[in-house]
Amino acid sequence: MELPFFPPDLFADDRKVMLELLWEIGTGREQKFILGERTAHFEALLRESLGAADVVACGSGTAALGLVLRAMDIGPGDEVVVPAFGCAPLASSALEVGAKPVFADVAPHTMVVDPDDVERRITDRTKAIMPAHMFSIMADMPRFVELAAKYGLRLLEDSAVAQGAVLDGTSAGLWGDAGVFSFVQVKSFGMPGEGGAVVTRDPELGRKVRMLRNHGQNRRRFIYEIVGTNSRFDEIQAAFQTYRFAGLPARLERRAAIADYYTERFSGLDGRGVVLPPPSGREGRCYYVYCVQAEERDELRDHLAKRGIGSHVYYPQPLPLQAGFAPHAPAGGRWPNAEYASRRILALPIYPHLSDSEVTYIADAVCDFAAEEGVSH
Repeated sequence: MELPFFPPDLFADDRKVMLELLWEIGTGREQKFILGERTAHFEALLRESLGAADVVACGSGTAALGLVLRAMDIGPGDEVVVPAFGCAPLASSALEVGAKPVFADVAPHTMVVDPDDVERRITDRTKAIMPAHMFSIMADMPRFVELAAKYGLRLLEDSAVAQGAVLDGTSAGLWGDAGVFSFVQVKSFGMPGEGGAVVTRDPELGRKVRMLRNHGQNRRRFIYEIVGTNSRFDEIQAAFQTYRFAGLPARLERRAAIADYYTERFSGLDGRGVVLPPPSGREGRCYYVYCVQAEERDELRDHLAKRGIGSHVYYPQPLPLQAGFAPHAPAGGRWPNAEYASRRILALPIYPHLSDSEVTYIADAVCDFAAEEGVSH
């Protein structure tokens, strides 16, 4: 059995629709390929489904973070507290607007940024905090809302991986001043290409992001009210995502069901820390990937590969210890939980078109590895 981590057939069932949209839009009389009626319709669809004041589709989730920071007037001399464990945009988005990323450690089991450590790192130069939802678990957003209010900070929610997740009745992306989504392939609402969105309850913030993504233009072409950039959304992808939106709840449910099964199978495998699943439950969850922690992570990865099962390491090293970001972190700084997670984490396949037998095959392989390591299951 061959079960790649990045399946090449993720959009196979929608191939006919994609080809039809490509032809329709590519040969359309208006020759409008970016920021047209289809993008506007897609934004409206997301806005209404979330109850947001505005949704602004843009070039990527990474771009969305930078656009929001610019719209918040965050720049040189300012600090943004970000997780030490995660993807590069958490730090690079702050650096690109001239601000300094301040790295906070994560909780050891969930691998989500620790609010207590975030609070310890707030200074009089801090202008924003940027918690990120990681893997299947949302950050403690109620606590971050309290911190933002207590210290008078902007709250930017990196919800790139968590579209569809809900915590305490509030959707991911709507807890702070703004949130972002990513539509890259493996995300919960992924697509065959790059794309992202800013979501916000603040109409003025949305208006400014909307200008920034399109060279600073506001409705009138070639009239530049501010200095912006090019982060515009593709009309073909907008049409394709609109078509696929109705199926999102079912895909999310399938991912969650697979995660429930994995967690049930793996819950007895942590006697020696060999394989530790994420905490069980569905509150504040969106299983875009499913990550376990394993003491013998590389051996587990090899064990799965021999059985045709792909896996992936998110992330092999904390951000402040990587060459690109170390100059912006305190010399000799340590983030022990992030470092621990980097040595142990391994993501398993969880895409929604996995069959029950394939899911069982993956779980059996993990359990077999644990048995070989001397842990009963």
